[in-house]
Formats: sequence, C-alpha cells, structure tokens
Amino acid sequence: MNTFIYKNSSFSFTDEARGPAIIFLHGFLENRFMWKEVTAALPNSYRKICLDLPGHGQSENLGYIHTMEDMAGVVEALMDHLRLKKAFLMGHSLGGYVSLAFGDKKPEKVRGIILMNSTARSDSEEKKIARDKTIELVKKSHKPYIRQAIPNLFRPKNRRLLLDKVNHAKNEALNTSKQGIIAALEGMKIRADHEVMLHFAPYNFLFATSPHDPILPWENLKDQTKAHKVTPLIMEGGHMAHFEDFDMLIPALRKFLKANL
Repeated sequence: MNTFIYKNSSFSFTDEARGPAIIFLHGFLENRFMWKEVTAALPNSYRKICLDLPGHGQSENLGYIHTMEDMAGVVEALMDHLRLKKAFLMGHSLGGYVSLAFGDKKPEKVRGIILMNSTARSDSEEKKIARDKTIELVKKSHKPYIRQAIPNLFRPKNRRLLLDKVNHAKNEALNTSKQGIIAALEGMKIRADHEVMLHFAPYNFLFATSPHDPILPWENLKDQTKAHKVTPLIMEGGHMAHFEDFDMLIPALRKFLKANL
C-alpha cells in the first residue's frame, strides 16, 4: 500500500506495472480491492493504479460532504504525486461520477474514460429524496443498511448464484466508515449533470451498462449509450459488472484501451 497527503488527509492507493496509466475508481461502499481480478486480467504493459476514495477503504475523510469535485481533486493530487501527465480513468458507479468530474475539470489529463455501471446524468428529484432518507437511516445505524444494500446491487437471479461474491462485497463494505458513507451520499445527491461530455469531450468513453441494473433505470441509460463519443457495452448482469459480467467486460476493456492509446 502507498499513501499521499492531500488537504491534511491521508489517501491510500496501489500502483503496479509500467506503461500507459489506468486509474481505477471504485464505487460507493467499495474500496480499491474490488479491482483485483480486473487488474490481474490486464497486461502489465499498462500501469494499474487503484485509489481508495475519501472515506472508503484506508483513505481518510475530507469533510462532511464529499462532492464529486472534491474527490476529483484527490485524483488530481494522486496524479501530481505520481507525476502522471495523462491517464485512463475507469470508474464503477460513484467512481464513474468522479471520473466525469475530473474529465470535465482536467480534460487534457484524460486518455479516455470507462464508465462501468454508472451514469452521466445527475440525480432526479425522486432519487435525491431517496438519498436523504438513506442518510437518516445511516446516521442511526449504518451496518444494517450495508447488509441490506449490497445484495440489492446484484441482478436478482445472481444473488444466489454468486453468493460468495455478494458476501465478499458485503464484508468489504462493512469496513466503510459511517462518515464516509454519509459524505458520499451527500456528494452524489448534488452532483452535476455531465451528459454533454458523452457528445463533446476531447476523448472517448466505454459505457459498460446493463438493462438489468437494479440501481440505474435503463430508460436513463440507453440514450447515453448512443452518444457520439461512446462505445457501448451492453451487459447481462446487475450493478456489479466486475463480478456478474467479467467475461464480457475484460475483452471490451482491453479493446478500448488499445484503441485509445
């Protein structure tokens, strides 16, 4: 494990191999270890960097709210720490929101963005209300919330088929601090809409998504897959492609990386 300091907080990351860099950004209630099998499936001709976002894994909190711009600032600090001029960003769910915030702020530092089970759209009013309810629930008792939330990320038919993966994800999520959970929920609730980037960004996107995602409605995703700068990957699982759609994800990822060097 490696660490660096940003705004008086410590952030953890792993860094392996050499070559064009890929920065992997995990989802909500996850940490850098979610990428273990994905990074192992990629050749060592790529530099594979996995970051614990604020309040997750072994990284500290920045404040009561972690906006996507706050988290993008951590990514920029990581690149400065490693003296990286340019990188691919691969983000799962929350990590995708952070990737978009970074790509909007620092487009010259981006080779391409892989959005996995994520969306470029902001929260609907209904979703914002749901996040507020979740925040109140987490304040009272965050571990029961985690135990209930993680299985619901998987497509229903996969919850039993992939029970070991569900339990693994749940155990990792239980290590997330209450403040980290609240800060991320507050930040996701107020995040900006970045759908225009899918049409006009100076780099390309791999948009890996599924009609069966229980978290992100397909009617909000299908138009995004048709955007000018997007290569779509339509998968079969739920919200956890690194577990549910691994065999589809890796070939598409390798092809996208190679095409955008």
